[in-house]
Amino acid sequence: MSNRLADKVAIITGATSGIGEATARLFIEEGAKVMIAGRTADKGEAIAESLGEHCAFQRADVLNERDIEALVDATVSRFGRVDCLFNNAGAPDRGSLETVTEEDFDYSLRLLLGSVVFGIKHAARIMKPQGGGVIINNSSIAAHRFGQGGYLYSAAKAAVSQLTRNAGVQLGPHGIRVNAISPGAIATPIFWGGSARANTLADEDNARKLEKLERNLARATPLPRSGVADDIAQAALFLASDAGSFINSHDLVVDGGRIAQFFERPAE
Repeated sequence: MSNRLADKVAIITGATSGIGEATARLFIEEGAKVMIAGRTADKGEAIAESLGEHCAFQRADVLNERDIEALVDATVSRFGRVDCLFNNAGAPDRGSLETVTEEDFDYSLRLLLGSVVFGIKHAARIMKPQGGGVIINNSSIAAHRFGQGGYLYSAAKAAVSQLTRNAGVQLGPHGIRVNAISPGAIATPIFWGGSARANTLADEDNARKLEKLERNLARATPLPRSGVADDIAQAALFLASDAGSFINSHDLVVDGGRIAQFFERPAE
């Protein structure tokens, strides 16, 4: 442990599984105080308890701005400030080009893009008076190339990457850095329905699904392994820490080279 986030306070959304949970654990190890958020209270509270006194859980549905506002306020009330926000929450989208409905559109864009829009809004109102902070948005290589995500998912993630650049320019003069991470083939529950689905399954079932997924994704990545949640957590740590202090309005691709050359190895 190097205490790269000593005395920092972070908020992580979508933290009851996958990338969010891995990032919370790493940030705690690096000295941060962390408010984790998600929709599943029992899972979130259990994770917070396992991480000790420097972690707390706030139930929040990032489809609702009021929940995001309350999450930020609860963090300030508990820990006194907000130094980092990781807008991580997400899920697979709904609908295809030919089947998309207004409900699909509203849900996908509200979840994948709206949560980032309002997360930035409410983090900025705390960070500006502090004189700085870091906002990290979870985008995707689906923002950059076809075939890496669903129809609306890809469009929303492209908007997240562009929003990141714009917000970094506007907030940079206030000492607030805004960056994105674009994961590639990362083995997380999003592939079988996201945390909402994973939380209904036994740990053994999730482990089996994850093991199978890792084998499949390894054949679709130039580096011969699947990405794992900790790969993204380490990228988030870099961007949140002083090591990333001159990085702003950037979209960091973490995908083992998948974005550059997509291919699949035959099954062994």
